[in-house]
Amino acid sequence: MFCSDFSSLCYAAVCQIGRTFALSILNAMVTQRSPKETYASSTRIVMPNDTNTLGNLMGGNLLNWMDINAAISAHRCSRRICVTAAVNNVSFKKPIKLGDIVTIHAEVTRTFNSSMEVFMRVHVENHLTGEQSLCNEAMYTFVAVDQLGAPIAVPAVLPETEEEQERYAGALRRRQLRLVLAGKMKPADATELKALFD
Repeated sequence: MFCSDFSSLCYAAVCQIGRTFALSILNAMVTQRSPKETYASSTRIVMPNDTNTLGNLMGGNLLNWMDINAAISAHRCSRRICVTAAVNNVSFKKPIKLGDIVTIHAEVTRTFNSSMEVFMRVHVENHLTGEQSLCNEAMYTFVAVDQLGAPIAVPAVLPETEEEQERYAGALRRRQLRLVLAGKMKPADATELKALFD
């Protein structure tokens, strides 16, 4: 009886591994996605341990929440392990108060070989009035990696709406600026940036 149960268990494990492998092959064959396919959102309430002495959400906590949400969006694009490569731009427009409800919306704007730019909007809902307002925007860059941690190619993102097309077009300039500032690209090679001043 033990042998039969063990055989059944082995067969089930092999079938599961086969299904997982087949799904990974299918995901690898996907060559493009739309930004809405990469969409991720999360909602949290600001608790006392999230705040500073003024009763405002600490910026570092918000950055952490955004990093997690952006990683999910990048994963939905690549279906791979994704690591944070850069926090390109974060603008804090107004403080977020204790008890406020924070919703983070993220989607991949553009991909470059193994990297993905993720755009995020942070909306805050006043817990007393229900009024919602845009509080923060940010751009994060993620890199998809394989099981050994080496960068791996990701599907292209094809924008559909006018807003998505504008973010897509700007992503190359933002990438070139980031690479120039990091010393990974010569300013003379940043053709999209140079075109802004010509």
